[in-house]
This record gives sequence, structure tokens and C-alpha cells, in this order.
Amino acid sequence: MGGFFGATSKRDVTLDIFFGVDYHSHLGTRRGGMIIYDEQDGFQRQIHSIENTPFRTKFEKDLTDFHGNAGIGCISDTDPQPLLVRSHLGLYAISTVGIINNAEELVEEYFNGHARQFMAMSSGKVNATELTAALINQKDTLVEGIRYAQEVVDGSSTILILGPDGIVAARDKLGRLPVLIGKNDEGCCVSFESFACTKLGYDNAYELGPGEIVRVTPDGWETLAPAGDKMRICAFLWTYYGYPNSNYEGQNVEVMRCRNGEIMARSEKAKGALPDVDWVAGVPDSGVPHAIGYANASGKPFARPFVKYTPTWPRSFMPSSQKVRNQVAKMKQIPVPELIQGKKLLFVDDSIVRGTQLRETVDFLYGAGAREVHMRSACPPIMYGCKFLNFSRSNSSMELLTRKTVQELEGDEGQKHLEEYADASTQRGQCMLKSICNKLGFDSLGYQSLDGLLEAIGIDRDKVCTYCWTGKE
Repeated sequence: MGGFFGATSKRDVTLDIFFGVDYHSHLGTRRGGMIIYDEQDGFQRQIHSIENTPFRTKFEKDLTDFHGNAGIGCISDTDPQPLLVRSHLGLYAISTVGIINNAEELVEEYFNGHARQFMAMSSGKVNATELTAALINQKDTLVEGIRYAQEVVDGSSTILILGPDGIVAARDKLGRLPVLIGKNDEGCCVSFESFACTKLGYDNAYELGPGEIVRVTPDGWETLAPAGDKMRICAFLWTYYGYPNSNYEGQNVEVMRCRNGEIMARSEKAKGALPDVDWVAGVPDSGVPHAIGYANASGKPFARPFVKYTPTWPRSFMPSSQKVRNQVAKMKQIPVPELIQGKKLLFVDDSIVRGTQLRETVDFLYGAGAREVHMRSACPPIMYGCKFLNFSRSNSSMELLTRKTVQELEGDEGQKHLEEYADASTQRGQCMLKSICNKLGFDSLGYQSLDGLLEAIGIDRDKVCTYCWTGKE
């Protein structure tokens, strides 16, 4: 994934950018970057790898070198950024969040008949932010260029541009990710996460619409290109990767997660499918609020039968090796034997994607003396890899636990009936649930329904992207 924060003010914004970007560290683990603009000294930029060291630790030593009244920064799970670009549109810094599925085609088209070049990374691929800048620079104005880039990109692109006259912020054309503006007496900020604004003393003032482009200055903001009518904001903002304190489209993340768990338990209760358990627990950390809601609605007590040791490994997927990530996840899980031995446990996870670590979690719980382990997913079965945002390491939909299970059950024929497999009320759906239970060692497995999830989010369902569950855009 990735996150961003920018600010422009009548005072120095270095610390705002530093802390604002740091508050987006949950959205990426590969690169961090800051660039500050000073009217006299120009742009100052720094990019660091944050794969093994947090953003805050890497950039703290750079703070004395930064100064200026405007800046942007980012956490990136893909390419090094922000980049500094010089073109006929002037000198500007640019940062992007999203994914470009047709990057190779766009690069070839850019090369065609022209003596042009890109800086290649070690993989030979082009930096997506550099490619976005190249697309923007094909037009006569920034606004025309941004609109052109977002139109030709297959995927999505949210863009921040820092220039001498302020920050230009552009939400991706279908609003899959949020862009929020905060304001105080001295200036304005632009952020992915709303809580980063308020924690730094800005009032949440405005949320960009899909495709909207605004210019932000210390005095406020102006719309350079209006929002479109169609929005497809990512549902995973609420279920998984959004921070609990943030609001998107007026809906708070933590409140939604608790409501989601309540709806899931309410549905199981109505069907008579609520298991008799001693404790309801969340798979830390994002599964916890879903589990609290489930516990409250089911009447079963909430507990924490195991906790994660996070001081040295705050996120299990930080290492590049899947083998090391699995070992880290195993080492982080510290049991509370008094809450496990002889107990029947129900866990709620935010989602089940590849299922690579759940088998070890179940083995760990049974090894600690659990009598039963039931699993619930706070979202429906994931049947399709996301092609709009870069938040999953899966390279193919066939890496997903559900798709692999369908293939094992019915081969290629099963791939024609994914809608049935995603529906627990069908025979195929029941077969998939039973097969996953056998494979991963659950005593029972349940998924939140799509209707239940959309009810929990609480906005017009036509404005929410559900592609990873339905395959429909």
C-alpha cells in the first residue's frame, strides 16, 4: 500500500511532515521519503529504506537539515519517492499511491519514436511515480497532465505534487483511497489518515471527492478540477488497513469494525449457528474490534488468549522472505495458558487471504491446550486479487486460500462457480468451508456476508469497491 502527508503553512512544517508521515507507517514497510520546500533554499529531499528500521528512527537524524514552509512525505510499499522532477511545467516534487497494471505498455508508448529514457530499478522496472510524472508532463498544465495520467493508467493513482505555489492534491478518479484536508490558524495539511491531521493540531476541514484536484496553500484550498459522480472506495480501509482513529466518508474505522462483528454474531445467532465457546478473541491487532463487537452481540465473553510481542517486530510481513515472516509471526505469539487450556475459543480475524499463518496459529493454540478453535473472518471469502491498489503480496488470484481450495475440490470447473463457493448457503459454499476447516484445523469457519459488511460500513453500497469478493467492478 502506501500513505502520504503534506503541509503548507506560514511557519516551518518540518516536524509536521515528520510526524504526519510517521503516522502512516502501518501502510507500508519498504520506503519512506520527505521533501521540504523553502522559498530561499529550494527543495530538500531524503529517502530511506524502512524495511528493518521504523520511519521515525531513520529520519530523525535528518531533521536538522530540513527547513521550509511546505512539504510532502510518504510511506511506500513499492518504489522510492517522493521524486523531484524538472519539466516544462516547472520544478516540482511528486508522490503517488496506487498501482499501474499497464506500466510496461505505457513505457513502450512513451519510448515510441522518441529519444526518451527512464531510470530503471534493479529489477529493470520503471519507478511508478516517475512514470506518472512522465505522463503528466505530456500535457500543457498540471491539471491536464494529472487528468491524462489518471485516465490512461489501468489501476489507480492518487497524487501529491509540491511546488513553489503550494501543494496540488489529486484523489484517484474513482476515489478508492481517501484524501483529506486539515486546517488551522497558520496553514493546511493533506493526509490519507484523518487522525494524523487532528493529532497535529489541524481541524478536519474537507474530503476530496473522486477524481477531484485541489491546490492547497497556507490560506486554504481551491478546486482546480471538480469531483466525478462515480466512487468506488476500498472496503478494506475499514476492515483491515485503515487506522482505528480515522474516518473515511464520515464513517469511523473502529466503530465500523465493532458494528461489523455485531452484525456477524447477530446473523449467526438468527441461524442457530453460534458455537458454544468459552471466549471470543480477536487475531491481533485489526481483528480485535471485530471480535469485541462479536462478543457483545453473542453474549460470549471477550478475552485475549494470546498476545503479540511487538517491540522488535511490529509487523509480521516486514522481512522480505515469506519463510522469515512466518517464523516471526510464530515467535510473536505469546500464549496466556490460563485462558487457553481446556477452553473452547472463537477467533475473529479481519480477513483470510492466503491462510499461510493460520495453520500455525491453530497448531500453536492446540499445543497450548485449547479444546476447540473456531474461526470467523470479518469479511466475505476473498476470491479475486486486487487490481486497483497495491496492498497485497499475492501475484495471482490462485494464491488465495479460497481459489486454491476450489481448485483442489473441483479443478478448473470450480473456477466457473466462484459465486456459489462464496455463498455459505450453497452446497459448494459448504464444501469449501469444510475443506478449509480440515486443511487449517478449525472446528468451524464462518465468513461475514457481503450484505453484512456493507451494512457495517454504512455508506451507499454502490460507492464501495467489492471487487475482491465479487469480481465485479
